[in-house]
Amino acid sequence: MPTPLAATLSAWLAAAVTCLLAVLPGDARAETQALRIVGGLAGVNQYTRHEEPFWTRELPRLTAGRLSAEIVPFDRAGLRGQEMLTLMRLGVVPFGTAILSLSAGGQPELGAPDLAGLSPDMPTLRRVVAAYRPHLTALLRERFGVELLAVYVYPAQVTFCTKPFAGLAGLAGRRVRTSSVTQADWLEALGATPVQTAFAELLPQLRAGNIDCAITGTMSGNTIGLHELTTQLHTMPVTWGLSIFAANGGAWQQLPDDLRGLLRRELARLEAAIWDESERETAEGVACNTGAAGCPGGRAGRMSALRPSPADEQRRREILEAVVLPRWLQRCGAPCAPVWNQTIGPAVGIPARPR
Repeated sequence: MPTPLAATLSAWLAAAVTCLLAVLPGDARAETQALRIVGGLAGVNQYTRHEEPFWTRELPRLTAGRLSAEIVPFDRAGLRGQEMLTLMRLGVVPFGTAILSLSAGGQPELGAPDLAGLSPDMPTLRRVVAAYRPHLTALLRERFGVELLAVYVYPAQVTFCTKPFAGLAGLAGRRVRTSSVTQADWLEALGATPVQTAFAELLPQLRAGNIDCAITGTMSGNTIGLHELTTQLHTMPVTWGLSIFAANGGAWQQLPDDLRGLLRRELARLEAAIWDESERETAEGVACNTGAAGCPGGRAGRMSALRPSPADEQRRREILEAVVLPRWLQRCGAPCAPVWNQTIGPAVGIPARPR
């Protein structure tokens, strides 16, 4: 009997082959070409408001029916986020979304633009991604044979807690949900205990008392009802949940030139819309969770918001320079310090000093 994972991979491989056959040059204009897409996290606005409508409704209209697509969120597709880039390289997933922090477990270099404490605001994050994007594009082509088509971002990943605390120092001794190695580095430097937890397991773990706090998106947390289980929100962004949308190189090259050009243009617009909404939702999420004005699409909570103090900002930079960046360099290896110093380092004014 095949395992569930094997069955899932076989199904996706069959779909990938079908997709590739559908886009052979001789058939390119004969009939609608159906694409199979793996999207981001289910149930959050990036997927429901942007990814799903783009692929299922906008794409057929934009291509006058030449392209259609089916999309499923990766956390409901029976696929692990850590496997997405490998599955894209193999062609099992022809077009897919990969969260960089999950992919960075096996490829630390991918996690550079979303290190914990690196980008305390959206303008900094935009500079970081712009600086690193050419290297990321080349890295994905060379190591995975995939074509980078878009970079997505979730609202700021901040800290929700069940009990009040005063600043970052107050997290010491607490068990905190994390979703990446770099978040764990951050929390350990603060004296907290990181607990790796999938997004879908966040609420059950909190209800069971296995965690005291959780790092997740301001609006994502509100969407799943986190404001009903926690009381205080520290608004400093820890990370941003950067993800990439990419295509298997073979599947991408089999598409006609004009459709590849159209997809690049339209995905750039989709990317811009997701970034703009994530920036709005970072503030709206705080408003919703605290019951303040400026919450048009969420649910009003009664949390208190703790804004970063000057001491918190100083601590953020100290932890980034003394703990988070050195640990990333250690995991990443010797070539990564020069890459940092040519890309992200100048964008944030923090050089890498290899040991």
